[in-house]
Amino acid sequence: MTAELVRGQNHPLPQVRLEIRISVGVPVLAGATLGDENGTVRGPQLIAHPGAPTLPGVEVSGQAAAEHRLAVDLSAVPEAVHRVGVFLALPIGTTGPLRFGAVPAPRTAVHGPDGTEIARYTVSGLDTEAALIALELYRRQGAWKIRAMGQGYAGGLPALFADQGLPEAGMLAAAIHGTTNPGPTAAYDHGTHRANDAARNPYDTPAPEGAPALDTPAPAGAPTLGGPIDYSHPRRPRHTAPPSPTPAACPAADGQPAPPVAGDAVGWSMEERLYNQVWGMFEDLARAMAAYRGAVDFADTRLERELDQALADPRARLGDGNAAAREAAQTRRDQLVDQARAVLDRDLAQLTAESEVVEPALPPAYARWDSPAWHGYRVPAEPPMALRLGDLHLPESLPLRIPLLVRLPLEHGLWIDSGATAMPEGSFADSTALRQAAMETAVALAARLLAVHPAGEFAVRVIDPAGAGTRALWPLTGAGVLAAPPATGAAGVMDVLERLTRRVDLVQMAVRGGAAGSLPDDVDTARQLLIVNDFPHGFDDRAITRLRYLADEGPAVGVHLVLVADRADAAAYGPLLDPLWRSLMRLTPAPDEHFADPWVGHAWTYEPALVPVGSRIVEQVLAEVAAALIKHK
Repeated sequence: MTAELVRGQNHPLPQVRLEIRISVGVPVLAGATLGDENGTVRGPQLIAHPGAPTLPGVEVSGQAAAEHRLAVDLSAVPEAVHRVGVFLALPIGTTGPLRFGAVPAPRTAVHGPDGTEIARYTVSGLDTEAALIALELYRRQGAWKIRAMGQGYAGGLPALFADQGLPEAGMLAAAIHGTTNPGPTAAYDHGTHRANDAARNPYDTPAPEGAPALDTPAPAGAPTLGGPIDYSHPRRPRHTAPPSPTPAACPAADGQPAPPVAGDAVGWSMEERLYNQVWGMFEDLARAMAAYRGAVDFADTRLERELDQALADPRARLGDGNAAAREAAQTRRDQLVDQARAVLDRDLAQLTAESEVVEPALPPAYARWDSPAWHGYRVPAEPPMALRLGDLHLPESLPLRIPLLVRLPLEHGLWIDSGATAMPEGSFADSTALRQAAMETAVALAARLLAVHPAGEFAVRVIDPAGAGTRALWPLTGAGVLAAPPATGAAGVMDVLERLTRRVDLVQMAVRGGAAGSLPDDVDTARQLLIVNDFPHGFDDRAITRLRYLADEGPAVGVHLVLVADRADAAAYGPLLDPLWRSLMRLTPAPDEHFADPWVGHAWTYEPALVPVGSRIVEQVLAEVAAALIKHK
């Protein structure tokens, strides 16, 4: 049975040898990009296009045409390739259309080697786009899937290639466009395609002397892809050693997906592989849910259209005809929704099985407080690369939860909302209980940060002007792990802010002057976390100005903020605090939908990483931290 895909939906591929048929109605260029797990294409030698139509495992047409047939053998693509993107582009320099909105919607179909149609996808809703990624074949847990993308680019091939991380995207796009000369008879022909296999890649010419090389030699034993694959996070400094191998995962003998393996993503260490795997799960759930919701919207829209047509037909208005038409339309709608739900349930089952394997394998920085990873805790020798802030879920995916991991050091401060407006009924008895929970969230975060850093490399300071957070702060104050007692009163507020402002200024000057070793002895070089309770109570205009300075300049030199505040209270200061509010990442102690993913923009419900009621794990962990701090001093 052929799968009719909608944008964002994925579907398993039962075979690895495929033929992808594309029909547009006007001549277009067709090609494929070979990307790593993050979708980054590491050089022009990883693009199959009319000027270089053949790559290992991929063969495309050698000219622009209204119809294309791409041959794909996923068993032949290099091991470092995890994503194969099928792209289309309108030729330039012709009198033809310059945007996909002016041409028939591109139709794609994926066939097996025996001609059986596996899936089809019509790319609709295009307007000013001149290039697009129509389909993506991607590797997940050792098995291959197809995803309906439909991601368009008004900037054409240069914008598409730049989005995939390719250098010299404009030059590459111009070279590809220059290899074709579309005409009214430019239809796909196997003989022409084969004849173009030896077409010369314009990037095979030697680079001018002194120009940066597009390719770098591959390290010994690496796949011959023209250069080493960089698996680093987009904002992670590049490493100088090859990544650790990932556990091998093979499809099961019965054709079902292989059992999930913790750490099966790429990375330089198990920690990084787990981090990338969690984000892969997050992306998979986002796209699976987008496909389901899109299918439901499509079914509802079609139902409305069919009902309108039935009402517009005079013959259906009388007798039982109208009721029969309505019932048939509703049945068709329910069938579509049931099919979409079955696909979603399949994806949720796979992700749930993966979560059950991954969650117990997470290190303390990524783990829940009730995880066995905290038993037998010892102060680490190195800081982690990321930290768990809580969990994310969608209403259709309960009880599956994806850990919310953020990279360290924190690029932005945090605003923990003590006045959430959208709380589930019965979450908190009153506003006082909510404020207490917000402060407990901040304390749990501070305890985790102290626990996952080496002794002496992270310090926590607290501003509590009215002393309202004394009870919630007890785990930190009782263990003696704060850098100083909580500051109270207006004088205490200004003293802490002035000390941290001085630290930021001195470290900035030392770094700029290349004299980091000449800082005064009283400057604490450890990373600092400042928790401010009941903000903005106790803050005058001068103190707020200092705090805004720390929020803007502090993260770059190791000073980070956590504000426990009610947005309504902050609004009393007018626009003065708006820049501060916008610069911080908002969290809440109550389950609330305020996170949007970067792929399809779902509103995810966030739940904080709190300590289970009655657990003493934080006290035990902080006791180890306190003992290590004493030895460090």
